[in-house]
Amino acid sequence: MKRYILVLLSAITLAGTACEEQLDLEPQGAPSSANFWKTEEDAIAGINSIYALYSNNSMYGAGAFWYTNASDDIGTKATGNADRYKYFQLDGNESETRSVWSIHYQAMKRANDAIRNIPSIPMEEKIKNRLLGEAYFNHAVMHLELAYRYGDNRAGIPIQNRENPEDIYVPRAKSLAENYAYIAADLQKAAELLPYFAELNKADYGRAHKTAAWAYLARTYLYAKDWENTVKYADLVINSGQHRLLDNYADVFTIAANWSPEYIWSVTNSAKFPNSVGSIFPGVLLEDKGWGLYNGWGQFYPTKELVDSFEPNDERKAVTILETGDKFMFFGEERVYNVGSFKVSSSNRTGYQFNKYMEPYSYPNPTGTYINSNGNRPTTAMNVPLLRYADVILMKAEALLMLGRNADVEINQIRKRAGLEPLVGATMEDLKRERRSEFAGEWTDRHWDLVRWGDAQKVYAQPLHHADGHVIYQGRSFNPSVHHVWPIPPDEIRASKGTLTQNEGW
Repeated sequence: MKRYILVLLSAITLAGTACEEQLDLEPQGAPSSANFWKTEEDAIAGINSIYALYSNNSMYGAGAFWYTNASDDIGTKATGNADRYKYFQLDGNESETRSVWSIHYQAMKRANDAIRNIPSIPMEEKIKNRLLGEAYFNHAVMHLELAYRYGDNRAGIPIQNRENPEDIYVPRAKSLAENYAYIAADLQKAAELLPYFAELNKADYGRAHKTAAWAYLARTYLYAKDWENTVKYADLVINSGQHRLLDNYADVFTIAANWSPEYIWSVTNSAKFPNSVGSIFPGVLLEDKGWGLYNGWGQFYPTKELVDSFEPNDERKAVTILETGDKFMFFGEERVYNVGSFKVSSSNRTGYQFNKYMEPYSYPNPTGTYINSNGNRPTTAMNVPLLRYADVILMKAEALLMLGRNADVEINQIRKRAGLEPLVGATMEDLKRERRSEFAGEWTDRHWDLVRWGDAQKVYAQPLHHADGHVIYQGRSFNPSVHHVWPIPPDEIRASKGTLTQNEGW
């Protein structure tokens, strides 16, 4: 546990204002050391060090995305521990995800150092408020991403001692409800302190802003099943005038849309080498070896079940998935998917590919401008969305339905853009289908949706199929009293001196 508490601020790659620069500080134990947190520059550097962790592969690279691999939407390249995730046979020590816990706690530690130290630093009040708001926001987001994955009503996750960083052996919260309350309080503070996105200078795009805090409040309350507050904070985003759905679904997944009105929160990406920042996820989804033109990793592929789940004429299907015979642009030329020299590799588990992140690869000679010239660090110039405006609308719709109220207006906003006919008297089943079709292949986690709806056991008992119809996964056994959370890495438990306990059943 001590590993995620003590953090060195040394040669940290920055995000935000200085996203292509580096901060070099003398190693000094922890950011709260006496020789730091003295100036405005220190405060900015401390906040930037949180964003730097977004580029860590265990954060938004392949790392935490492995947990989405459990869902019925995804077939995974048969390598490493891939099938252990699929069949819920983990011990928490898997190389793909064992650092997810620690990297999130590192980010929370950095946020807490900022919250504790920034108030005493002389600087303009406006800047101080923004930096503190960013600290509260980032702590809340990191906290939430761990809480629902590892905590439940039997035990939450540890809440660090914000006032005393030396108190490192912290037991688990009594329940997940305690974590949600703490997260909500942080997000409320963040919303009070942060500016609107429209008030940010362009150089500060990628920093936390007010409606992002409200949107994460809606997500937090949705997960906590507090439906009234879900609607309240979704409405604050909707009524802010800061956001709207883009007219065309395909336009969402373009470099030009990085800071569009649909943007709420995403991983700021860059294709510049060697100091590229952001998520490698687009390269993780690209066909293995990229047909000889780029080092695609080819790890996650859509299943036939996902392909077949789209309604006829749903425009999102072609934007989301490449099927045999589909035409697409790749390195400046029109190609035909799974035909001729663009046939899928033998490691492609399903015969399909996710298409949402392909735009940066479409340009002639894209390396160095649109995609990273280092294929072992396959970032692109397109941000990877973490929470879109469409999610706010559908979170509100879900909460309304759970309250026994009508959600046709919200659901039909999403359907209209997809080219679908409006519904009258939309149900939870309609809502579930819209979430699946809207967010397939994104950070919004289909697996977690199924778990929190209580649908995972039934859905996962069904086999999953390749495009040609053959079974790629037999029906899986999901125990809702065990598999609704993931195992905590054993290394963290050993380092905690008995204060951290494993989730029951793992």
